[in-house]
Amino acid sequence: MKRFLFTCLLIALGAAVAPPGPVARTAEAMGLERPLPSGLQPDERNTIEVFRRVSRSVTYITNIQLRRDFFTLNVFEIPAGTGSGFVWDTAGHVVTNFHVVQNGNAFAVTLADGNTYAGKLVGSDPNKDLAVLRIAADPDSLVPVFLGDSDSLVVGQKVLAVGNPFGLDESLTTGVISALGREIRSVAGTLIHDVIQTDASINPGNSGGPLLDSRGRLVGINTAIMSPSGSSAGVGFAVPVNTVKQVVPQLIRYGRVRRAGLGITVLRDEIARRWGVTGVIVRDVIPGGAAD
Repeated sequence: MKRFLFTCLLIALGAAVAPPGPVARTAEAMGLERPLPSGLQPDERNTIEVFRRVSRSVTYITNIQLRRDFFTLNVFEIPAGTGSGFVWDTAGHVVTNFHVVQNGNAFAVTLADGNTYAGKLVGSDPNKDLAVLRIAADPDSLVPVFLGDSDSLVVGQKVLAVGNPFGLDESLTTGVISALGREIRSVAGTLIHDVIQTDASINPGNSGGPLLDSRGRLVGINTAIMSPSGSSAGVGFAVPVNTVKQVVPQLIRYGRVRRAGLGITVLRDEIARRWGVTGVIVRDVIPGGAAD
């Protein structure tokens, strides 16, 4: 599949300026689920069931930074922005985007039950725009997401995005996978490959939240939008879950990603199959890399 490199109008979503906590908690977030009305279509029931199940795993993250008063020289904390995240395991690990926690001195993580915990940065990978926080929460209050397989996705497949756009907690949008194999540039300036493009509305504050399939499995992390205004224009991007599955365990174990490489970039296997090529097609040789 032809790849596209977006070098303009790409806007990172995390750290949207917002109040230091959720503006209002929905009935679902408070555990007060309303009974389903009669006559719902199967697709509507599926959407509601996925949201109610997975929203318990979604977190609200506040990035807190230190500032020094110009006149008194006193140091104080301010909420510099907010974003989304999701529970990875019952040990308290929460996954989000790196740009959500970038430059933060402290972090507040609010679970769906309304309880807020101090988050400790365990590790981050700016090259893939991923980060892991850890909170000291009761394991019984932590509901990890189920992981899917982004390699099996197809264009046109239904997806759901859950997060906290503009500080509005537990928000749901739906759409389809618009394209696969996209490339976006990370905050570190490197390329993130095989990115998922979706028309599910994604706005500032959605960063780090889960992109789900119709069975409620994580297929990506909502990361960026292409928009001249900074809000959703129907073109959003998510880091694929298979990349997340490679990076997050290393961040938890080592605090960083240990990478080995040949110094090349390759085309997707599906392109090789389409061209009848057996093996790997080398796209570029990185100047100064091992292959060079």
